[in-house]
Amino acid sequence: MHSSRDISLTPRPTGITLQSDIPICQGDLPLDWYQDEFAPYAEEYLALPDRTPESVIPWLDSYVKPALDYFGDSLLLLAHYYMGGEIVKLVEKYGGKVADSYALALQASQNPEKKVIVESAVHFMAETIATLANDDQQVWITNPKAGCTMEMMAKDWMVLPVAEELIAKYGDDLLVIAYMNTSGRIKAIAGQTGGAVCTSSNAPLIVEWARKQGKKILFVPDEHLGRNTAVKCSMDISRVCTLGDPHTYGVTWTADDFDTDAAEMICWGGYCGVHTIFTPEQVRWWKEKDWQVIIHPESKLEAVQEANGSGSTAYLWNTVMEAPKGSKFAVGTEGHFVRNLQEQAAVNGIEVMHLAEAKVDQDSATSGSVTSGGCGCATMSRNDPPHLAGMLDLLRKGNAPDINRVLAGDVVNEQTAKRQRLSGDERTIMVANAKLALERMIEITEASA
Repeated sequence: MHSSRDISLTPRPTGITLQSDIPICQGDLPLDWYQDEFAPYAEEYLALPDRTPESVIPWLDSYVKPALDYFGDSLLLLAHYYMGGEIVKLVEKYGGKVADSYALALQASQNPEKKVIVESAVHFMAETIATLANDDQQVWITNPKAGCTMEMMAKDWMVLPVAEELIAKYGDDLLVIAYMNTSGRIKAIAGQTGGAVCTSSNAPLIVEWARKQGKKILFVPDEHLGRNTAVKCSMDISRVCTLGDPHTYGVTWTADDFDTDAAEMICWGGYCGVHTIFTPEQVRWWKEKDWQVIIHPESKLEAVQEANGSGSTAYLWNTVMEAPKGSKFAVGTEGHFVRNLQEQAAVNGIEVMHLAEAKVDQDSATSGSVTSGGCGCATMSRNDPPHLAGMLDLLRKGNAPDINRVLAGDVVNEQTAKRQRLSGDERTIMVANAKLALERMIEITEASA
């Protein structure tokens, strides 16, 4: 049975507040990194005397408030928990919503009156929102180069040949489960095979659903979430096969190079660099000091098994915020999220530290000691105040760059911002299959709530 901590069906206010005289921005991007259309906003931002609310908010107000007045109730601002504190705080300040990937995916379909949706997070999340959006809703991303390193390890041109090989070999006995951290093109493969999308919050539900059908599962792209979910579902871990590491070796292998016949679950070899830094030694270091350790299931199985609990960002946030005063938690996930949680938990008398700040002997753990705050998602942090101000101002003026518009099926190069866009017919087919996979996920998840 999955508790309400595991699954976030709707966004909820984080409670994070802007504090006077304290910088709300961790760092600045170089000016030449911005799109030409956003450079004037970045120049103004970089010329501010500091990054405190006293300086940033009046400047932001000059762009955001006119946009809010212009669009009214038709505008929806969104951000993910992993965004740096400045964007989470600012999006909520201006009436937007902050959530995990599952709740974000539902925002367009659940709010049909919102016609202009502006997302400050990564591209696959905006694309998922666009896949479920109505025809009269537009989805925009503040920075199209905000990608996901895990998604980059499972591009459609990498996965499709291997998936086709496995489908040819096992036929209808195989289905694909696509993690939310994939493009719409990968989600479409799940839909085509009778599979479903999953998130870290509902992965056990989706895998259990597939197992009840007696299906062999191709789980894309995160091998660690796949392995942790298999254990949570009481699957024999020896029957979990992991394919090659696409980041280190490229996809120079075929499925025949691995023993897939004996496998109940076949995991693509992708991973999140933010979460693979965590080790069993770090977990034990905190537990020996009587701290509770909770960790994201994109982490390695060995670390997750040592922890007191594991789950999605909604699980991590809710577990801490619902704990009694005086509780102490070491949290293993993205650094910006932990800093935001640490700040808000302190209001309730709860101590929070980043798991990677364990003072572990480097000879006994591969990661060693990590500097304050742990590892943040660098690509997600490519969304910053100038991007938010510029996006809303350009939309209000009718001059928003087309590259920031997100349609289902779009693939954007995270370095160059060069986009591949499907034709109308191609997009129609892809959306139909990706929607099947997403709707199966929603049906299974909400039936369990």
